[in-house]
Parts: sequence; structure tokens; C-alpha cells
Amino acid sequence: MGSLAVLHASQLVTLTGPKRPRVGTELSSLGIIRAGGMLIRDGQIESVGPSAEIEKDIGDGEIVDAEGRIVMPGFVDAHTHLVFAGNRLDDFERRAQGESYEQIAQACGGIWSTVEKTRAASEADLLAQARKRANWFLRCGTTTVETKSGYGLTVEDELKILRVVRQLQEQVPLQIVPTFLGAHAVPRVMSVQEYVELVIHEMLPRVAAENLAEFCDVFCERGYFEIDQSREILSAAKKHGLKLRGHVDQLTNSGGAKLMAQLDATTADHLEQTDEQGIAALQKAKVQPVLVPGSVYALGLSRYPRAREMIEAGLAVVLATDFNPGSSPTPSMPMVFSLACTQMKMSPAEAITASTINAAYSLNRGHKIGSLEPGKLANFAIFDCEDYRELAYWFGVPQTQSVYVRGECTLKL
Repeated sequence: MGSLAVLHASQLVTLTGPKRPRVGTELSSLGIIRAGGMLIRDGQIESVGPSAEIEKDIGDGEIVDAEGRIVMPGFVDAHTHLVFAGNRLDDFERRAQGESYEQIAQACGGIWSTVEKTRAASEADLLAQARKRANWFLRCGTTTVETKSGYGLTVEDELKILRVVRQLQEQVPLQIVPTFLGAHAVPRVMSVQEYVELVIHEMLPRVAAENLAEFCDVFCERGYFEIDQSREILSAAKKHGLKLRGHVDQLTNSGGAKLMAQLDATTADHLEQTDEQGIAALQKAKVQPVLVPGSVYALGLSRYPRAREMIEAGLAVVLATDFNPGSSPTPSMPMVFSLACTQMKMSPAEAITASTINAAYSLNRGHKIGSLEPGKLANFAIFDCEDYRELAYWFGVPQTQSVYVRGECTLKL
């Protein structure tokens, strides 16, 4: 691959710091090098520093002139639902007319609507749709995503989705981390407990045997999977060697955050309804909260996660899009930044940290990605602005100029 030098960034946002998720005031420390540059060899970062210093070591390598733009790590989106068929335009319109998430679900919309379309789609169809969406993420400056199954709800359909994820990993530059979310909803033809048994005794063994996922997730919520059922599924997943994530406390405060703390999960996601007791439990267990304000916005709700309290409690907060067809149809991390700043009162610097290095650690990849440091993969984006705060400030405006994965240009606009 040879060498590549990136020069003349107005701000090279390195995120240099402790070799762990960032907490407290560390979330505001971005390690910015003004007029910065970066030397890359064979897909890895060799050095970062002032451009004048980097230029001395270029040799005959390729040069990318950032021309006064910002350069920063590619976003790491730690909660998405990338593989599905169709859309939920009807749900969107019904919400605009005042119907709630629960009302739409009861009327055969919601998750079940996407399940029917996804079951009917072939692997080839799902892969073609997912490839298109993967490009959306790259265009927003994202280089790594976690993505879940959960729109199949039968053994073969859940495996189909995860196999599509595996094929997608091989066909697109976007780096993908797979999660099994068989416990996303309950099929109409089964009781909750019957389906829990199916997930535990048939789905999980097949997923583990084919090595199709790194994590297991569950939608722990009233009307979906209660605390005891969620514990049963996640405990079984742990025995199969899967790490744990969870959709918890989204619509009601059911104690999901406490459950994830008890199970020593990697993350607890959503947390819109989590109270101070749940926050304290997560902090004690060192579980990372993954906050998805895009979902609150898209559902027309007003209660956002208590991000400031979580940061003040010492939690290593993560931001993600929750990209999905129903409750957060956006791949845009900059849009999430805007919501984090305006609705959850996070600073732009905290939002950057939460969607890069902290997100990388939540996927067990903090040693490889999430910051621009020697030895890490050269996954980065160049944005057409001079100050990182502009990413949140100019909301709705695409500012991505180019995106690199392992030192290779995957997108140039």
C-alpha cells in the first residue's frame, strides 16, 4: 500500500489520551494539533504532528492536502440496524398524525411491519439494500458500525440477516461489527416464553456455531421482553461466549439499566427513562451507556437520556444513530451531534469523544480505531470546515469531503 501523508489540517483531532474509555473532563480533551499532519504506512498511522514535521518523513509517498479542513477519526456508530427490507413510511405518517409508538405497533405497524418485508426478501435483495445504506454511512464520515439482526424472528430468518451482514463485511469498506438481536419482538404465533426458549435453545447455538455475531442484544421493555426473560436470554448468550448489549429503559423505566449492570454487560443502550439509581448501577459496573437521541427526535418525544448526569457520574458515554427504518431513519452522526448538544447539553467536544474513541471501546476495538495515534488503523475523515464545532453547529448540512479506511480513500465528494 505504501505511504500516505495528510497535511495542512486546520485541526487534526487526534483524541490522544488514556488507553481506555474517556470519562468526566477527559471527554472534552480532543488532542487537537493545529496545522496538523499525519503519516500513514500500509494502512496504519505511523506518526502525527505539525505538518512541517510530517513533511520531513514523506519520501516519495502520496500527499493529501487537507487545505485547512479538519481531519478526525472516522465515526464509530455503536448502535445500528443496517439490514432490513423496505421502509416504514406509513408509520412515519401515522406518527405525524399523533399516533404513538405503541399504538402503531398494536395496529400491525412497527417492528412487525419490517419483519414481514425482511422475511419475504432474499439474501441477495437484503445485501443490495444494505450496500446502498453502507454508502450512506460513509458519506456521513462513519467508518465503523455495529449492526444487529432482529427483523427475522425465526431461526432461519435471523441467520439469514447475520449471513448478509457477513457478506456485507466482505463487500464494502465500511467496517461492521455484528450483533444477534433475535429477542427484538415476539412472533404473533408464539407466547413470549415459547419464543424465549426458541432463542435460547435453537437460535443462539446456531449463531455461535457459525460465528455470526460478537454480541447479543435484547429489547428489554414492557410488551416485549421483561426483566426475567431478558436475563434468561442474555445469560444463555454469555455461556455461548457472546458479549452483551441491551435496548433498555427506552419507553418505561423497567430496571433494564440495573439488569445490564448485574450481568456485567458491555453496554446499556437507549436509557431515555433511566433514573439516578440506574445511572449509579451502570457506573459501579463500568457499563458504557449508548445514547441514541435520534430515536427520541424521530418518535416526536421529548424525554432525552440524562447525559449530563451520566457524564458527571463518571460514565464513559457513547453516542450512536440507532439507524433503523422505524424510530431513527438516519445514518448521520453529525445530526446526532446537534441533538446531543441542543437537547442533552453535551458539548461538541464531548460528542466527538462519545462517537469515536468511547464508541470504539464499546465495541472492544479501542486499541485499533477511534483515535489518530501511531499504531492504529488509518480510519479517518476530512470535513469541509475549519473547526470541529461546526459539525454540530451547521446541522443538516453535509460537510464530509473524503473518507479513508485503512489508509485507502473510500469516498471523495
